[in-house]
Amino acid sequence: MFCTTQYISLPYFRRVVARFLLVHPIILWRTLRLRPTLLHIYDPELLPVARLLQLLLRIPVVYEVHENFYKKLEQKIVTQGRLATHFFHRFDAMAQRRFHLVFTEHAYLSTYNRLTNPSAVVYNYPSLSFLEPFRFPYSPNQQAPEFFYIGWISLERAFDTLVAALARFKHHYPVFRMHLFGQRTLTDDDLEKLPGFADVREHLIFYGYIDQQQAFLTIRHTTAGIALLKPVGDYPDSYPTKMFEYMALGLPVITSDFPLYRDIVERYACGFCLSPDKPEQLADALIYLVEHPHEAQIMSKKGRKAIEDRFNWETERLKLLTLYSQILET
Repeated sequence: MFCTTQYISLPYFRRVVARFLLVHPIILWRTLRLRPTLLHIYDPELLPVARLLQLLLRIPVVYEVHENFYKKLEQKIVTQGRLATHFFHRFDAMAQRRFHLVFTEHAYLSTYNRLTNPSAVVYNYPSLSFLEPFRFPYSPNQQAPEFFYIGWISLERAFDTLVAALARFKHHYPVFRMHLFGQRTLTDDDLEKLPGFADVREHLIFYGYIDQQQAFLTIRHTTAGIALLKPVGDYPDSYPTKMFEYMALGLPVITSDFPLYRDIVERYACGFCLSPDKPEQLADALIYLVEHPHEAQIMSKKGRKAIEDRFNWETERLKLLTLYSQILET
């Protein structure tokens, strides 16, 4: 039970309208053919099709809330338009009445406080079994330091701070590489305008959006993993998944100085928490890790141990399976 996995490829379109018209009918058709006993959705744009499937198949639906959209409404209006935002409001309210909700953060409960059906908080901690093939003994490249980032490449994710910090870092270490995995929201013109970009352009390796397993192959000689976010929307209230992934892979972590993040990084002494708007702090942290490999290795081990002892998927999957069982037994 809950063990068989089957992946179905779907076309992707950048525009929401195109996805509604061309992708959602495929999802509807394929799901009707599968006839599942329970449906678990992750993306809020699937709420309408999930409700339709619930009515047609008479099955329970689990809606996973991985982002507090109510704290990003202005940003969503700019990127998706007022009409799409209006529909989100309507269908999100419907989901709270008709679906079972899974939250990836406790902080979301302050917004979703009128739930009708049994729900659960299940943190998106990393799976040790999945990441184990990509974990290597901590062995950073001292002659040509390497750093790692995976996620959206945007100003909200402090990419401008990273670029300015690397320009400072270059004064101390002229040869280095910054591995960047993820979709870019910045155009080439945007990049050219960033302070320090011209100085570090040749050191930045943009891989684009690729499979995590390919990305993690590059960490063998990496000094640190960077998970710096600005205080935008729900970021201060939400753990960045990549922070825990870096810890699981045995990398010292550099992240934002939000209280939620500090409670992990400083308590387990596995990296640095610093201001996402101060490149000098980030540059100093990078230099420290390169020049103090023994201390960096201790951070590596402490972060890994914290994941093994507490922040791993094995501790969370039971919550999800318990919720599934509870739903199916009613």
